[in-house]
Amino acid sequence: MELRHLRYFVAVAEAGSLTLAAEKRLHTAQPSLSRQIRDLESEVGVQLMNRSVRGIELSPAGRAFLDHARLALAQVEAAKEAARRAAQPAKLTLALGFVTGTEIDWLPETIRILREERPGIEFTVSGQYSPDLADGLMNGRLDVAFLRPEEQSGDLVYRRLATEPFIVALPSDHRLASYDAVDPREMVGETFVKPSPNTAPTLRAVIDDYLKRSGLDTNPAHEVDNLAMAVLSIASRRAVALLPAYAKNFLPWSVTSRPIRGDAPTIDLVLGYHKANSSPLLKLFLSRTDDLIARVSKRSGELGGVPPAEGPQRLKLRSRSRTAPERAPHSRSTSARASS
Repeated sequence: MELRHLRYFVAVAEAGSLTLAAEKRLHTAQPSLSRQIRDLESEVGVQLMNRSVRGIELSPAGRAFLDHARLALAQVEAAKEAARRAAQPAKLTLALGFVTGTEIDWLPETIRILREERPGIEFTVSGQYSPDLADGLMNGRLDVAFLRPEEQSGDLVYRRLATEPFIVALPSDHRLASYDAVDPREMVGETFVKPSPNTAPTLRAVIDDYLKRSGLDTNPAHEVDNLAMAVLSIASRRAVALLPAYAKNFLPWSVTSRPIRGDAPTIDLVLGYHKANSSPLLKLFLSRTDDLIARVSKRSGELGGVPPAEGPQRLKLRSRSRTAPERAPHSRSTSARASS
């Protein structure tokens, strides 16, 4: 018995006609198909089909045989597919994570660098809160992430990519918008918008420390959970806020920004990965980190952006308890959730 006998039998059974099966499905001559079916019945030893003027009907033996014939053909197709997969090299995939907003600068150059080395590489890209990115590195969902230096785990390795200054965000028609740069003393008496310590503890800590060093009393302040709410509050309350410079990518026409005069606070963007991750693609990517920084630095300079750090640096972090993540303006799953 050959596979073609099974395919012919199934085609005739499903078409209910030798003529239709021969012409429409098998593209062969009817006499040849009839002969193949007779050969099959001879080998099985029983009549599988009853011929009549109305067409073909399966005998009880034919109905029983049909189920097994279909199963056999399905198993053959599965075997062929398994063989094809085994013969092909596994796809090269790297799982990337970004604090949303940072991928605008870093994702295009990351892809270019890796595809220079491995043209067939594939990527999964996720935008999340920075602590969630750290979790993704810890549990293996991500290979590498562009995030803030989370301090909760010694199993992650961080390399500093850029040190980002804070800017003052304010309504476009605010009195301070006429300044080239804003001195912190000029913000005395203004309504302040701050990130909630429950949703953006690291960002809030940097801001509070800077305001304390500057001698500014900003209490009471309006607290928000995410960047979208911060921008809305700035516009509706005619307030001011200190935000990382990347936030300029998300400001509407009604909100503008100015640099901070003097010693502005900063926050690091780091490249993070798990020290136990043995992915050859990760190793390759880490070997090109200097090149990545140089390319993004050049592009940022051409566009007037914030230059990255001068080469990657490993960061040693103090251990502290895990806190809630900074919230994002919205969510996406190759999700686009922005945080600081």
